[in-house]
Parts: sequence; C-alpha cells; structure tokens
Amino acid sequence: MQRICVIGGSRYFGKLLVQRLQAAGHQVTVINRGAAPPPPGVTHLVADRDDETALTAVLGSRTFDVVVDQICYTPVQAAIATRVFRGRTARYVMTSTIEVYDPATAALPAVPYDTLVPEDIVDPATWLVRRDLPWHDAAYLEAHYAEGKRQAEAVFTQDSAFASVRSAHVLGGGVQEFTGRLAHYIERISRGTEIAVHAEVLPTVFIHYEELADLLLWAATATDFTGPVNACSDDPLDVRSLAAVIAAQVGREPVYRTVPAGEAASPFSFDRHYAMSNTRATKLGFSFSRTTDWLPGAVAEALEASAPRAI
Repeated sequence: MQRICVIGGSRYFGKLLVQRLQAAGHQVTVINRGAAPPPPGVTHLVADRDDETALTAVLGSRTFDVVVDQICYTPVQAAIATRVFRGRTARYVMTSTIEVYDPATAALPAVPYDTLVPEDIVDPATWLVRRDLPWHDAAYLEAHYAEGKRQAEAVFTQDSAFASVRSAHVLGGGVQEFTGRLAHYIERISRGTEIAVHAEVLPTVFIHYEELADLLLWAATATDFTGPVNACSDDPLDVRSLAAVIAAQVGREPVYRTVPAGEAASPFSFDRHYAMSNTRATKLGFSFSRTTDWLPGAVAEALEASAPRAI
C-alpha cells in the first residue's frame, strides 16, 4: 500500500484513476476545490491549488509516496506545487498532453511525416520558463494551453523524482467525455452536416480514457521512471478513418467540406504532424491496446449517451 495524493481527480479519467488506486488498496487523498467529493474512504482536502498558503495549510504535516497532478496548466502552478510538496513526496507525476508537440504552437525540430514523435523532441529540462506571462488570465491560458504545459513540465523537471504522462487525444466514456469531440462527429454524420477537413489530413494518436487511467496508475505505482512518457494506443488514425468508424455504426456516410491548409477545421483534422510514439512506455513495461480495437465500442457508448431518453 502506498500513500497517494491526487490533485484534481474529480472527473473523467482522473475520477477513474482515484477509483482504481483505491481498488488496488492504496491510501488515497484527493485535493480539489470541493465541487465534487471523492468516493467514500478517500481523504478529501478542499483547497485552491493556486493559493499556496491555503494549500500548505490544508496539507498540514501530511506526506505521500506519490503525488499525481491532474490539473497543472502553467509554470506558476508548477512552481507553487514544487514549493508546497518539497519534502512531502518521493515522486511527482504530472498529466501532460500531446499538444506539447503541436508545431503550430512552438518552434520544434522537424520530423518526417511518417515518423511518430519521441519524447525528446520536447525536452522540459531545456525549455525556457516565463512565469511573468499572464498565466492567470483565462483567455491567455486557453490560447497558450500547449505552452503552459511545456513550461509546467520544465519547472517540475528541477526535481529529479518528476515524471510526466503526455496523453494522446482521449476518447470514450459516453456522457463523461467532456471534450465533446466524439459527439461532434456523431451529430454531424447522423444529420448529414458537413465536416470541415483539410485536403491532406495527417494521422494523430488516441487513447481510451480507461487505458489512460491504467497508465497513470502504472506510472504512479508500478515503475520509477523519470521524465516524460507518451501515452497513446497503437494505430494512428486520420480524421477520415475516425469518421468511417462512426459512419459504420450510424449508417450514414460523412459529408466533407475541404478547407485550405492553415485554416481551422473540425477536431482531429490536422494539416501538420505530431503523432506520438509510445515506444518508451512500452519498453518500460506498459502494454498498449490498438485504437481500432476499442474505438467502435467508444462510438457505440457515445451513441447510446446521445440517444433520446424515454419519458
């Protein structure tokens, strides 16, 4: 049994992670702002992670074997966490994102279109941190989400016991799926509404929300790697392949509208390349599923969630 603290963990795969940690027999503490209590038996601490004084006070003298940070988006938040948890934990795991590799948001080394991107393309140990930027501004943070994650990783990297899990695009979970991207395609294909795609769409990578919870459990409790690992199922897909799986269950062909390169399109239509490689996590011992195996089930679940309910 380990003492594990989860910051966030109130919805989607974070909520599932808490449940799985508890089921595995670990002593779990959840820190959030109090809107969603954790399951019975989980210690619940209510604090705003942006308030360093309040976070320090609510922790008291508690220490942990592992902290899993689900909701760190900026270098300022990371800096607060490093100060608050210094000396309180032996390991810190941050949930990061595939978007750190988006070449549209940073000057990154070029990779061939047929190359899955390894972790060292974005090395947090060498990334420039700018805490003076307006990270507190919601609009700025939304527009600079990927850079916020890159800089947060860079701050945490100062601690030798830090690891980050860079998640692919997460699907599955029916009504829990808060991005709404799968529902976006189901609705448009079902109604025959046009889907905006680029003329040349490039593949990206996905992960089922349950598999991501499993990987975070593994990263927190079953291994001691440091640095980033990519979390994605095998089998990259482009947007047309994704839509084809949905169309097969909806019973209606997608209607596409082509947009020029560089213009906005529907989610997962990419005219730039940043599909991740999961080689490092695989070599460390995690076994990934294939996107093509779980995607039909995720679509069926989303269809069921969107179906009208009888009164």
